[in-house]
Amino acid sequence: MTKPSPSVTPNTWEFLRDPMIAPTGFREYDARWKYPEEINLPGMTALGLGLGTQMHARGIAPVIAVGNDYRDYSLSIKNALILGLMQAGVHVRDIGPALSPMAYFAQFHLDCPAVAMVTASHNPNGWTGVKMGFERPLTHGPDEMAELRDIVLEGRGQPRPGGAWEFVDGVREAYLDDLAGDFRMTRPLKVVCATGNGTASAFAPALLERIGVEVVPLHTRLDYTFPHYNPNPEAMEMLHDMAAAVRDSGADLALGFDGDGDRCGVVDDEGEEIFADKVGVIMARELSKTHRNATFVADVKSTGLFASDPELQANGARADYWKTGHSHMKRRVKELGALAGFEKSGHYFLAEPVGRGYDCGLRVAVEICRILDANPGKSMSDLRRALPRTWSTPTMSPHAADTEKYAILDRLVAKLVARHEAGEPLAGRAIKDVVTVNGARVILDNGSWGLVRASSNTPNLVVVCESSESEEEMRAIFAEIDAVIRTEPGVGDYDQTI
Repeated sequence: MTKPSPSVTPNTWEFLRDPMIAPTGFREYDARWKYPEEINLPGMTALGLGLGTQMHARGIAPVIAVGNDYRDYSLSIKNALILGLMQAGVHVRDIGPALSPMAYFAQFHLDCPAVAMVTASHNPNGWTGVKMGFERPLTHGPDEMAELRDIVLEGRGQPRPGGAWEFVDGVREAYLDDLAGDFRMTRPLKVVCATGNGTASAFAPALLERIGVEVVPLHTRLDYTFPHYNPNPEAMEMLHDMAAAVRDSGADLALGFDGDGDRCGVVDDEGEEIFADKVGVIMARELSKTHRNATFVADVKSTGLFASDPELQANGARADYWKTGHSHMKRRVKELGALAGFEKSGHYFLAEPVGRGYDCGLRVAVEICRILDANPGKSMSDLRRALPRTWSTPTMSPHAADTEKYAILDRLVAKLVARHEAGEPLAGRAIKDVVTVNGARVILDNGSWGLVRASSNTPNLVVVCESSESEEEMRAIFAEIDAVIRTEPGVGDYDQTI
């Protein structure tokens, strides 16, 4: 395989012939590039050849399920990827247009050992990427991504005979059947279904109607130009639109889905957004009633209620705080045999017997409807208000150069751990623990906490604080965490603050 050339640029003869791949597109747990500025179609073919070579090197049977999202250029990119996989001697089972969780489902449904999903998730048009994995329900983590990057960029892809392609029809229908099962609502439920004109438009309204929900459609017409906004239920533009639709329609709640359907956002009947970690606590409460002594994994940015909520404690639930990132979380849920994992960004990982361990926004939507059905006298806002109150900051991101941020973080973690070991307080309280699996999450003796970690994707640190007591304590925690951060001259201004 020819090494990708840094001299190849768009609108040149070489651009049509030689692979171009920006090394920065290989992230911690997926691959993502601007197209065609950072990758061309021969580059995507080189990625496919590299992925197939990696499969052979790891002893993975050469069969892979491949899908693509609804963007107008995704089919061309998928076909280029498939060409490289076939060159590597891989049998490609093409499931057509899909959500990422539908591609993960196809691994089980078609008994495929590997998956590659062409999607840029919620990124704006002009981006592309691939989510891939070998050991279901897991996807590539940092080790696998680094290995794949080196194979591709060093031109070590190995052509082999035996490659094949087949189109597999009917996976969408099987996926929806699997999600709905035999569940049907026994109470009336009116739901705003928001898909931002993305790929979930072809799935979510039909699924909700199948389980007996009255659907209020919000931008559910497939349109790859995204005429209103990018489908991203973390973005305030989409959340405000969902809230307005709830108020206008008198709906019981709104469920919003991102561009590739692996995340779900929730707005309650009062038009209040419920952040995904709090939705996770609501779900964990319900699940722990019938699965006592269950383990729940939460990412380090999530609320401390997973550990401190009295109802979860009464049901014997155990909380495990882990690294942010869908691949990290999936792997941790599987390693611990946890019942579910919850990430503040809206990725939920529901394992057996509820789900299969991968992140699926539509599975979450069904489970939320199931919770409301099991609590016929309660609204979504009732479930929100039943949680202990906490005060939390937004996710804040002070600038730190990509080349320096991890070294800066190492020093900050050491300073915070030393503070704990010396018995020094923070915000006037004793430090109970410092969780260092992903930066430093400093936990106080009342369950309040402050976090500093490095962003996986941008030149920033990430800072989040939460108090179980008051806004004043939350601000005090932030002030003291920030004072430690300010000992590092390489850290710049915040994108936002409190």
